[in-house]
This record gives sequence, structure tokens and C-alpha cells, in this order.
Amino acid sequence: MTISIIGGGIAGLSLALGLHQKGIACEVYESVPEVKEIGVGITLLPHAMKELAALGVQAELEAVGIENLESVFYTRHGQYVYREARGRHAGYALPEIGIHRGKLHRILFNAVMQRLGADHVHTGHRCTGFSQDENGVTLQFTLSDGSSRTVHSKSAVACDGVNSAVRKQMHPDDKVCFAGINTWRGVTVHKPILTGKSYLRIGTVEAGKMVIYPIVDNVDGQGNQLINWVAELQRPDAAMNDWNKVGDPAVCAAIFKDWKFPFLDVPELILQAESVFEYPMVDKDALPFWTQGRMTLMGDAAHPMYPRGSNGSAQALIDARTLVDCLVQQPDAPAAFQAYEALRLAPTAKVVQTNRTVPPDFIIMKADELSHGQPFNHIDDLISQDELRAISDHYKTVAGFALKA
Repeated sequence: MTISIIGGGIAGLSLALGLHQKGIACEVYESVPEVKEIGVGITLLPHAMKELAALGVQAELEAVGIENLESVFYTRHGQYVYREARGRHAGYALPEIGIHRGKLHRILFNAVMQRLGADHVHTGHRCTGFSQDENGVTLQFTLSDGSSRTVHSKSAVACDGVNSAVRKQMHPDDKVCFAGINTWRGVTVHKPILTGKSYLRIGTVEAGKMVIYPIVDNVDGQGNQLINWVAELQRPDAAMNDWNKVGDPAVCAAIFKDWKFPFLDVPELILQAESVFEYPMVDKDALPFWTQGRMTLMGDAAHPMYPRGSNGSAQALIDARTLVDCLVQQPDAPAAFQAYEALRLAPTAKVVQTNRTVPPDFIIMKADELSHGQPFNHIDDLISQDELRAISDHYKTVAGFALKA
């Protein structure tokens, strides 16, 4: 059995490594002609690190990332709401790591190249469609030089992201869901904030929200860190940000012009960014099925979700391990694909819905609701820490990384 993997992102590369561990042959087809360390930050939660540790890359990831000590929540007025320990500091066996997405991708890509061999990794291949019969799958690719190529395989897994051509062929009416939330993402060289290992959430999307955490320590030899930040703003009549447009720091900073707190000057953080990218915050409704015969979907191609709670990568990694387990137990690919879908479709659909309605920052949303968006004397006058902890624990349970599990 040889499996074609469409897409060489986190889902595709982790699937390739998992299949290789079990002696299952695969070929990886990635659309970009050259893999580069691009992008901004990503947080690897303990359940993501569990999967990555099993793939043998934990030490490399810890060497280039920052282990989070705590997660801290503030209102848009800079008032403290809630704090909790994270990763090993909260009793997990594995850490929670903030890391540059490009470095994570590079580590996974290098591992695939070393273990599978470069002849099993095909860059510059963008999948445009597929057909199949009882004997296998035929994949159509457009190459980076503009030519086309047809590949025949026993089975295939589409890991080609939110704009998956395979998903679109399976579900022609599929479309992204946009609720008026636009985002700006950037990285800034900055002195350590709070502990230097703190993951901050400030504000709510209605008035402006920031997510801020470090991804590289002592980036300049002077003790400064590379700080990853994401700004979000929801407007009912907002047009979607351009996926491919470089963002204007001044436009973003203007939204947060009054956010000057004792622990952080937010507009300064934004204006000093090395680069800013703008995106719309989108997801897609859950699908009725992922699998058609010898083809199935994985990761963002299967269940694109709001980037809240650092869960997109974790769910993709769990997808990959689950599919490998199913293929080991049931070598017939169509049957294994159906078993994988039965295990993963409903849980990921629940995460998608929870990210829309009760994400981790619901803690701040609740404080904002109870205070009517106004400053308060102390958070305990509005809601207890135990009630806030229950909100946090609910999300962890839905996402699959509650400590008790």
C-alpha cells in the first residue's frame, strides 16, 4: 500500500512521519516549489506536543521555542481577570511551546526528508482534482513551471488546507464562513512581557482583542524576545481582509491607540513590528463526510476552525495519528478511512463550534458582560476565580487536553 499525501503542511508532514514509523509507504506532494521558514507564531499545546513527541521531534522543538509558564487574561482596560499555569507548570507531562511556525514546519519537513528520502517528497505540485475507481486514485497536479502531471496511487489523503481543491470537488457548495472578524498578525522584537513566558489575551473582538506571546528568546543577544501578536476586530459590516496583503501597522495600531498599560504599550508593540500580515478570521461549517472511497480529508482541509485556543495544529496532529492507527488495524484503505472519519469528524466539529461560541477568551467576554464593558474594582466582585476556571476547563475538555484525560 502506498498513500499519496496532498499537502506538505503540519497535517501532511506529521502523517508522513507516522506512516513511515509503521512501515507504510507514502509520497508527499506540496504546492510550493521551495519550503521556507515563513509565517508568524504558533502555540503547541500539550496534546499537540504528545503527538510530536511520538514522532521524535520534541527535543528539536523545545530547543527553538519558548515554554509557556502561564496564560493571563485582561480586559481592554488592562484590568486583570484570570491567570493559570500552563503545560508542565500545570501538571502535564509535556510542555506548552510558543514557536515560530516556520521553524516548526522546517523541523517536520527535514525529518520527512531524512527518514523517507528526498525522492518521496515532491514540491511544486498543486493538486487541482482527482478521480478514482475500485483500483486506485488518479490525481491531477499543476506544477510550479505551469505544466501538468497525473499521478496514480492506491489511495490519497488531502491535507491541502482551508482552500482544498479536493474538499471543493467533494463538496461543490462548500464556502468559508466570515462573521465580520478581521485580524492582523505580526512579530516584534521587544523586551520580555510579564514573566517572559506569559501567554496574554486582552480584550474582546467587539472592541478589539490582542493575543500576545513570545516565540524566540534573546533574539538579538541583548535579552529581547521575538514577540508574536494577533489583533482581532469584529464589525457587522466589515469586508474581509485580503489573504495575501501585507498589513499596515498604523491601521492596526489605531484600533488600540489607548491601550497603554503598566505592563505593555500595545500600539508601540504593533508599530515596531518587523512585518504585519492581514487576514480574515474564517472557518467552515462541519461537513457531512470527509471520505469518498480511496480519498479522505485531514487537518484544515477537513475542519478549518477559528485560530482560537491554539487548536488547529493539535487537531491536525491527532487526525494524522488516528488515521495511521486505523490503517495499521485495517490495511484496506477505504475501510480505514471510514473508521478514521467515524472517530474524528464529530469531535472536530465540536471544536469548530466551540471556537465560534465559547473559546478560551470567553473568560474575558464574561467579565466584559458582567461589567458592561466598564472598569471595575476587582474581578472577584463580578465572578469568582472558580467560575472562570470552569470556563477554561470546559474548553480543554472539548479540545481534548483536559489534565484529567
